[in-house]
This record gives sequence, structure tokens and C-alpha cells, in this order.
Amino acid sequence: MPHKSTAVYTGSFDPVTLGHLHIIQRASALFENLVVGIGINADKRPMFSIEKRVELVQKVTEPFENVRVEPFDGLAVDFVRQQKSSLMIRGIRPLTDTAGEFTMMMANRQLDDSIETVFLMADERFSHVSSSLLKQIAAVSDSDQRLAKFVPPPVLDALRQRMSE
Repeated sequence: MPHKSTAVYTGSFDPVTLGHLHIIQRASALFENLVVGIGINADKRPMFSIEKRVELVQKVTEPFENVRVEPFDGLAVDFVRQQKSSLMIRGIRPLTDTAGEFTMMMANRQLDDSIETVFLMADERFSHVSSSLLKQIAAVSDSDQRLAKFVPPPVLDALRQRMSE
């Protein structure tokens, strides 16, 4: 039975991967409501516009009735508060994310100590998948079969279209 509260999963989702989708699926089963917050990071040059990232995440999360997708600008802890939540979901890959996510969690606690971070460990099938890796593969491989191992079909189509521009 899901916990009766709202949790918030934040990230850039540029693009959303099968690993992200797996975390969304698991978090949506744990909590009554899940808000996927797509952050605007001025320091990054995203592959997809914020509008396109929202559209893609909405498309791949359609099967989950309790998931809502929202863009946000600013601090993740402020966005969590705006969603009337105190639970932040973070997906974590065992070897690559642990130190960075721990540092971010500690900074978030300094910013708002009422926000709790819940870490969901990536499934081993997705522990190596990152948006950065995906962009590298998409740039040099024209094999949709290869890319389909990392992204949902709507994202594959959007990636191919973006790479041809």
C-alpha cells in the first residue's frame, strides 16, 4: 500500500532514460502522488528544451495515474516545498552517484532541514545508464536497436529527430 503523501523526483531528464522511468515506476508505487520536477539549469546546455523534456516525461509516464510532471527553476528544495511535500526522491547508481548525491543531500539539509531525501538504488540493468552516455551513443551510432536499450520509444524518436537537426 502506497504511503499517503506526495514525493518529488527532481532532475534535468535531458533526456529521460529507462533508468529514470524505472525510478518513477517504483516511486509511484511507494507514494500516493509523485511529482516529477524537471529542472532548468542555467549552467547546462540541454539537448532538449524544457518544453520538450516535459512533453517526453509526460508521454512516458502516462501509464502512472498518480504521476504529474512540472518544470521548475531554482532550488530543488524550494520546488519540493511548493509541491506541499517534504520528500525528495533521488535515483542513485552505486558506483557513480553516491558521493555527489550525498553532498547534494547534505546541502539540501542545510537549505531546508525539513526535507527528507529518499534514495532508490538503480536496478543493475540501469546502473550504467546516464543522459550523458546516451547523448554520446546517439551522436555516433545510427542503430535504434542500441539506443532502445537506454530510452523509451518516444524518446528514441525525439533523439533521432534532434540529432538530424
